[in-house]
Amino acid sequence: MPPLTSSPVYFGNFLVTSQVFHKTAHSFALVNIKPLLPGHVLVSPLRAAQRLSDLNHAEISDLFLTVQQVGRMVERVYGASSLNIAIQDGPAAGQSVPHLHTHIIPRQSADLDDRGGGDAIYGMLEGEEGDVGKHLWESSNRRPKFPAVDDSSRAPRSEEEMAEEARRLAQEMSRQHL
Repeated sequence: MPPLTSSPVYFGNFLVTSQVFHKTAHSFALVNIKPLLPGHVLVSPLRAAQRLSDLNHAEISDLFLTVQQVGRMVERVYGASSLNIAIQDGPAAGQSVPHLHTHIIPRQSADLDDRGGGDAIYGMLEGEEGDVGKHLWESSNRRPKFPAVDDSSRAPRSEEEMAEEARRLAQEMSRQHL
């Protein structure tokens, strides 16, 4: 199955077309290069707005309807009972890519008990593990690769792995009742 769209899709200055699994008039959903938990995906406006307050009414409505639709799908597909939905709105809040994005993380009971409990996800989002921009930068061909300094069990995924997950989730979105 080819990518969902032939038009280039950028997340900040990163070309992510092959990672996109859902696209609307104003938003897109993409798989994460280094998911914190299985099914961790991102939803972002098509326009590279940096902050939530930069969106117009149509964009903000579309973004949150897309978050709701994608959230339902990942909860179903990944067998989750709950979701974390988070926006790091600006650099001081931990935003690592200057393009607004919403994290959707499917959760299961006791999934982070080994890390101190369910609230550990917030530290993961704010720390090295959740630095999407750093992971995208390291995976790009613009500079040499350096060894990862964070949890080795969460190595960045290959373009092929992410494209395959995007294809699978695109099929699931087409089955989703909106």
